[in-house]
Amino acid sequence: MKQGHQSSVFNMRQIAGAFLCAILVSPVAQAQPGQDPGSLPPGLQKKVEQGKRLPPGWERKLELGRVLDRDIYRYGDVLYRNRDDGHVTVRIENKVVRLIENSLEIIAILDDI
Repeated sequence: MKQGHQSSVFNMRQIAGAFLCAILVSPVAQAQPGQDPGSLPPGLQKKVEQGKRLPPGWERKLELGRVLDRDIYRYGDVLYRNRDDGHVTVRIENKVVRLIENSLEIIAILDDI
């Protein structure tokens, strides 16, 4: 019986350790002091203020089924929000992207009209 007890204590320690690691690497734990959690990173914010484009290569991340980066989502302009089906359509530079709003999963990609 002693062996089983030691095994369950070891498993609980593994679970607790994994949970602690997950918390430490979460975006909330990595937020910079004084930075609004909903704001863009300083580099992107500066580009937006100067009217500049997103860094090259962001469009390569646009794939059906992939989750759109929240910073890129915040950079875009919401064109249409359908609360009934939970979808949102956003213009990001020269692309129009339709997303599941809660998860930001990409469900359609169009060139800007």
